[in-house]
Order: sequence, then C-alpha cells, then structure tokens
Amino acid sequence: MKISVLTVALNAAETIEDTLRSVISQTHPDVEHVIVDGASTDDTLQIVKRYPQRLGKVISEPDEGLYDAMNKALDSATGDVIGTLNADDMYFDEHVLQRVAEAFEDPELGACWGDMQLMDFEDMHRLRRYWKSSPYKPGKFSRGWVPPHPAFFARGDIYREKGKFDLSYKVAADFEMLVRLIEKCKIKTAYIPATLSRFRLGGVSNQSLRNVSQGNREILRALRTNSVSVSPFWPVTKFSGKLLQFLRKPVPNDQR
Repeated sequence: MKISVLTVALNAAETIEDTLRSVISQTHPDVEHVIVDGASTDDTLQIVKRYPQRLGKVISEPDEGLYDAMNKALDSATGDVIGTLNADDMYFDEHVLQRVAEAFEDPELGACWGDMQLMDFEDMHRLRRYWKSSPYKPGKFSRGWVPPHPAFFARGDIYREKGKFDLSYKVAADFEMLVRLIEKCKIKTAYIPATLSRFRLGGVSNQSLRNVSQGNREILRALRTNSVSVSPFWPVTKFSGKLLQFLRKPVPNDQR
C-alpha cells in the first residue's frame, strides 16, 4: 500500500528539514512525499534537494494560496492513501504511517485520523495544546467537532470521487473538505487512539483575530453548504472543546 504525504511550503527553510526527516524515518516501506513549493525565495528548495529519499513529485511555482497548492499536490499524488503534513510539522514517531496502513487493511475504510500535539513554534519539546480526537458520530460537526487535518488520512480514490479543496474558502477549506467527506458523503471512517502528528502553533487560520473571525464564518458556511444544521450552542461547545485541549495533557509515557 503506497501512502502519499503532501507538503506545501513557502519560505519554510527554518522548519522543513524536520518535516522531511520525519517522513524519511517512517517504517512503512512504501511512502511518496509530494512537495509543492510556492516559489520560495529562501533555501527551502535547496534543503528539499538534500533529502531525495522518498521524494515523489516536487513542484515549485507561484500559486493562488495554500489550498491551490494543496490541490496541485493532490493532482500529483499517486498513493492509495493520502495524508497532509505541513512544512513546519512532523509525525509523532516513525511508526505513524505503519499504523495508518494497518487501519486501511479494512477495504471499506475511506478515512482515518488520530490525535495531534500542538507545540510551541520555537520549542518543539514544549507542549502547548493536546488535540485528543474521537470517533465520528452523526451530528458532531454541528457541535464544533472536527478531526485534526494533519492527522487525517483518506484513500486517493475518495479525493478523486468527492472533489478537492474548495478555493472559495480562504482559511477553512480543510474544514469544508472534512465535513463534506465525513458528514455529507458518509464515507466509512475510523479513529486511531494514538498521537499521529506534532503541529507547530501559528497556522494560517490562527494568525490574527481577523483570520479567526473569517475562519468561523467560513466554518458556518461550510456546514450550511453541506446541509449540516448548526446547533445554537455551537460557539460554546467549539470554544469549550478547544479550551479542554489546552488544559488536558496526555498521561506521561502514554502513546496517546
């Protein structure tokens, strides 16, 4: 089973080496790392060239933003299963993709996900927030639930059949994709109760209060577009769920 890992980058020389090493270290034998670079002006591409192991297609050209680059990566991926890993993030350990491959031994499974650690941008040993996910149940999206996208994997055929990222969403196209695949299209899913990825805090949707506000508006639009009713308690449950992620810490030495 080939797994494609998609990474989009723009001037990511400070962090992309960690990402590349994380993918190279995976024990799963068949991994393709697709890199889409938005014509970086720093040393991003030079660093990528130093790690040719497991590299699939490498594209470097201007794009229309993050999700346009993600769609280019999807078009270039040849894996049976596809996951995304940001250019400043890492997998939790070298066995992540092996666990994912084992989940997809179920031929009816369309997608799976696990938990995610959110780390301090300057110190990847400092845990700031722990995103413990859970299995999907109908209606959970309407209450503010969503699986962590950097810990989400789906079959390549799912993307080809159900569509790519909707570029009308500027900061929440990943959310729209998830609610469309899981809630609207009702693909079979599974939750892996383990930490799969480590995310540096500071992503596009969290860079400013303006982006947070726009992200919330886009999330509500995505729910309505995909015929998901929005609970009147959505703001409360969404905020409380995120707050718990800051307060809750994994048990020491526990895989989760």
